[in-house]
Amino acid sequence: MRVLVTGGAGFIGSHLVEGLLRKGYEVTVADDLSTGNLSNLEAVRDQIEFLQVDLADLEQARVAVRGVDAVLHEAAIPSVPRSVADPIGSNRANIDGTLNTLVAARDEGVKRFVYAASSSAYGQGPELPKVESLPPDPISPYAIGKLTGEFYCQAFYRLYGLPTICLRYFNVFGPRQDPNSEYAAVIPKFITRLLKGERPVIYGDGEQSRDFTYVDNVVHANLLALETGRGFGEMMNAACGERFTLNELFRKLCEIIGADCEPVYEDERPGDVKHSHADISKARSLLGYEPLVSFEEGLRRTVAYFRSAMEAARP
Repeated sequence: MRVLVTGGAGFIGSHLVEGLLRKGYEVTVADDLSTGNLSNLEAVRDQIEFLQVDLADLEQARVAVRGVDAVLHEAAIPSVPRSVADPIGSNRANIDGTLNTLVAARDEGVKRFVYAASSSAYGQGPELPKVESLPPDPISPYAIGKLTGEFYCQAFYRLYGLPTICLRYFNVFGPRQDPNSEYAAVIPKFITRLLKGERPVIYGDGEQSRDFTYVDNVVHANLLALETGRGFGEMMNAACGERFTLNELFRKLCEIIGADCEPVYEDERPGDVKHSHADISKARSLLGYEPLVSFEEGLRRTVAYFRSAMEAARP
């Protein structure tokens, strides 16, 4: 069985590629390398087919999907602040790219389409934990784009019989996550600054909370979605089912790294959600999903990765 991983040169996508190869799948990666990097695939480059394509172009999407049995659609511009700064670019990558890939998958007779959705679709609603039956309330172009992709996936199942499953990711972190972009996620930024002896920046008061999810848990959810016979046309949360504030995250990382400092607090950023906490009972019921790696163990593995990478980079 050949599986296409769109955005497979990115952080999550490259972990999915490795997980698929371990399970014996043949793998094609499609990525335009706008945010992904071939270095993420260095260890498996000779085991995969790689296509540099722009999925926002329908004909290029058709090239990517041709001859595959299933699609794990990770390709996106994955940043709320970046989408606020460039809503048109976010729309093109996250909505046009998803629709084109769905059309190509439908026409190619793909047997399974698993979509990387986002917890940002829930917005600022006060209800916790976030259960899939809550009405969506996207507050950023990124969230709107990801939610639109969900609706398209559901419509393609109902209208054309394309078996789709949407997994709403919650704050995924782990090795190979880029800490250097101005739009980088909080955990790699915190870790690299602390390892350098610098003070991390927290936007807001630090009491905003997240269901931080180590990347292996998301890989596990995708593999289950690829193999299940249930849940088509559905969306479900992929997370750990617990939450920690940014202040708690900072203190835990200081403990793991052995750092002794205080963060720098700055104004909160527009579009950021205050609290995020997943109910994972639907994924548990439909997929048999359980998180494999705890928050603290995931932090330890991620710190070890960045510490090793920084030591290797020293002259």
